[in-house]
Amino acid sequence: MTALTLSTAGAATLRADALVVGVAKGPKGPLVAAGAEAVDKAYDGKLAGVLEALGASGAEGEITKLPAPAGLKVPVVLAVGLGSVPEKDESFDEEVLRRAAGAAARALHGSKKAGFALPLEDASAVTAVAEGALLGAYAFTAYQGGEKKAGNGKDSGPKQPLAEVALLGAKPRDKEHKAASERAAVVATEVNIARDLVNTPPNDLTPEAFAAVASAAAKENGIKVQVLDEKALVKGGYGGIMGVGKGSENPPRLVKLTYTHPKAEKTLAFVGKGITYDSGGISLKPAGHNETMKCDMAGAAAVFASVVAAAKLGLRVNVTGWLALAENMPSGSATKPGDVLRMYSGKTVEVLNTDAEGRLVLGDALTKASEDAPDAIVDVATLTGAMVLALGDRTFGVMSNDDAFRTSIHEIAEEVGESSWPMPLPAELRKTMDSPTADIANMGVRMGGGLVAGLFLQEFVGEGITWAHLDIAGPAFHEGAPHGYTPKGGTGSAVRTLVRLAERTATGDLG
Repeated sequence: MTALTLSTAGAATLRADALVVGVAKGPKGPLVAAGAEAVDKAYDGKLAGVLEALGASGAEGEITKLPAPAGLKVPVVLAVGLGSVPEKDESFDEEVLRRAAGAAARALHGSKKAGFALPLEDASAVTAVAEGALLGAYAFTAYQGGEKKAGNGKDSGPKQPLAEVALLGAKPRDKEHKAASERAAVVATEVNIARDLVNTPPNDLTPEAFAAVASAAAKENGIKVQVLDEKALVKGGYGGIMGVGKGSENPPRLVKLTYTHPKAEKTLAFVGKGITYDSGGISLKPAGHNETMKCDMAGAAAVFASVVAAAKLGLRVNVTGWLALAENMPSGSATKPGDVLRMYSGKTVEVLNTDAEGRLVLGDALTKASEDAPDAIVDVATLTGAMVLALGDRTFGVMSNDDAFRTSIHEIAEEVGESSWPMPLPAELRKTMDSPTADIANMGVRMGGGLVAGLFLQEFVGEGITWAHLDIAGPAFHEGAPHGYTPKGGTGSAVRTLVRLAERTATGDLG
């Protein structure tokens, strides 16, 4: 993990590999942003002109590197675009700062230390820049660099992430600034751990292996852990989880993580879909749709990371995480289209498509989570391609049985920089899952498939319990070029939303 410090050094005296400054898009050309005054002075007040001569405009995420003048102790100045200058008396949006810091950190892979002299008007800006830099510095290199160069015996691995981020302008002795930076470090660490899990090859991250990772982290952070193996799942009647996992040689697991605070007044339950690999089962996915299916456990990764973050932050709220882990494979023992499964709730489900498996494991976990009567349940899942078609690959859908709760989660997600959109649960779509054989089928009409899946899940939520469903199928795994603080591969989607929800619940400020 990249180190984070609040530096007491000034921009002119900091010794580092590079110095990051912000440049905004002004009406007549680029403008140097607040925080870079000393750097601009070192260029005799002509930094904006130099940047413009090099083609910089100040557009969001734009990176321009230039040699540092004699007045600075660093060899390189990196200017990152912040977009349009804010209106009078307004500050740069936190997400703009977060993305800019992330883009700069990505551009500094291979460096040991960089100073970030971006606008830091308050503690919220400190959080945004710190988070962005730490998330942007992420790289998944665990499976790279094993070969040795001929002749010299040195590893020929990829560039390592920026090793240290020094925030300039933040005040180490200011309680708010210190707390903001410490929170950012915890949240970014857990987001990056979720990313690591999503990026880990499925031959190494089986349900059993995931459960072991969660158990180890729980014990390190004072979190109670319970793991139900395949024998316990069969004995307990978890027909959804076992129905999905029985086609694989790697048996399923249900993991319960429990963080409690002695003064907590509220309890949240987070439930995560953890399909460590999804072949589609007997309803095999077509060619071209299997290659990224190691990411189908991103919901469970988000839940795991969020519970650990809540524990590390010592939040005054009880948080229980449920990881429904299984591998969906075709074999002679796999569930077949037409089979009927008896879920943990006792409800029977006719399986019309074995590739609609996430809702089956979540159904069991939601029923189990409901037994504890939490104040609210939130499930997180890479559930449907239909949601990607509806909202694209950067926005997750939010469904709920409570309109106010759905609105709160949407607002929280936007606040922390995770794009989301409220989605309905149309009652008429429920009828399309009627089965002549069982209580319900696991498929309904194709159009509005993401909403149909949400309605299926609602069937397994305990009566009177507030519930929300986050379908993160789009933003959980990024296949394009990196941007801002978002890397290629696993993104850690929903972790920041869940953590902020826990914080808001702890303080009673849920709206």
